[in-house]
Amino acid sequence: MTTHDTRGTRPRRRARALVAGVALATLVLGACGGTRPEGGATTVGVTDDSVKIGGHFPLTGVAAPGYSEIPTGAKAYYDYVNAAGGVNGRTIDYLVRDDGYDPTKTSTVTNELVLKEKIFAMVGGLGTPTHGAVVDFLNDEEVPDLFVSSGSLAWGEDPAEKPWTFGWQTDYESEGKVIGQYVAKNFPDAKVGLFLQDDDLGADGEKGLQQYIGDQVVETVRYTSGNTDVAPQISALQSSGADLVIGFNTPSYTALSQLTSLKLGFKPQWFYTNVGSDATLVGSLLSRFSEGAVKGGASSLDGVLTTKYLDTVDDADSEWIKLWKKVWEQEGDDQPLTNYRVYGMAQAYTFVQALQAAGKDLTRQGIVDALEEQGGDFEGPMVAPFAYSKDSHMGTTGMRVASLDGAKVVPETEVEVTEIGDNPIEPDTSDAGKDAPPASGIPGQD
Repeated sequence: MTTHDTRGTRPRRRARALVAGVALATLVLGACGGTRPEGGATTVGVTDDSVKIGGHFPLTGVAAPGYSEIPTGAKAYYDYVNAAGGVNGRTIDYLVRDDGYDPTKTSTVTNELVLKEKIFAMVGGLGTPTHGAVVDFLNDEEVPDLFVSSGSLAWGEDPAEKPWTFGWQTDYESEGKVIGQYVAKNFPDAKVGLFLQDDDLGADGEKGLQQYIGDQVVETVRYTSGNTDVAPQISALQSSGADLVIGFNTPSYTALSQLTSLKLGFKPQWFYTNVGSDATLVGSLLSRFSEGAVKGGASSLDGVLTTKYLDTVDDADSEWIKLWKKVWEQEGDDQPLTNYRVYGMAQAYTFVQALQAAGKDLTRQGIVDALEEQGGDFEGPMVAPFAYSKDSHMGTTGMRVASLDGAKVVPETEVEVTEIGDNPIEPDTSDAGKDAPPASGIPGQD
């Protein structure tokens, strides 16, 4: 892994400024109901019968469609575990705050969760630009920052710089490598265009793609999240002669790129990152953005290529999907089970595993140590193993290429695994994809 020489000594950009104005209030508030696992300092956010965690998500705003469903899935699973007695006698108290996918708001709500609510850990905080605004603060405060809902390399490639932060999903660079290899093999003569979000989502994805199809790329365009006019970018791709376009973008921009392409008569083969390829959601956004002019529906993305690292709701025979349906029926609301809720449940399952691995005497350092020492061997819903160790806090290491057929995500390859950098892509031999949940639906319990 290559890093810039200055990274290890780069000052924390935000932490000091964020906490300065609330230091006195923090002292007055004091520690709330913590445990003393070794007769020493109180563990923030932990009592004998509960553990308090938090997460920031876009419950409103441009990124809310789909992403706002993730914490509802996570909460349903935590409630399911709580109903069975919790973990080591502790129930999980899950606080969710709306940041509107605005980094400034992310800083505000993260301050609230850490300094006022006194959470034990941040779990599943969503977004590359949003979480990037608070990751240094969380590490300075030594708050476990677990399973970021984003595939940026920043969450796990350098544990020495961010020792409290862990990724969860397959990182964007590795996904770019898997996509790039597939395109090079199956579309060797394609003229490739890249449609990229102008942050780590796009940059990391491009880094992986360039390793395999750099000489096939004829145009690269970028958009800024929040600017909904992508006509200049799509026009540039069309003018370049690109006949295969790879998008590293969020769902709203899948819909916007599809709608704009329809208006321009641009019909390339599309290949979207897993992040932006939920057909049901994109179909509904197409209809909404076009004010009904486009019918929408899941079939709107038929033939589009993507990737997957989790079973999806259309996998009716999956034991994991059967579990998530059971959990949602028992603890969810009257809304349908979606792939975003599945994501939240799967992420919550991993956090329960981490709590169990950390043991009854729960501490912040203890859960980090447990993930580094045991996380790479967790059995769970991901199709490939996690990379967790003292040297890497990256998430799951692999995925498969798939195509979209209505709401179905149809596998096109077997699961492949890789690591960041120039490490090769190899078939997965771990059988992680064959893991099944215990009968109870709770890790470590039969």
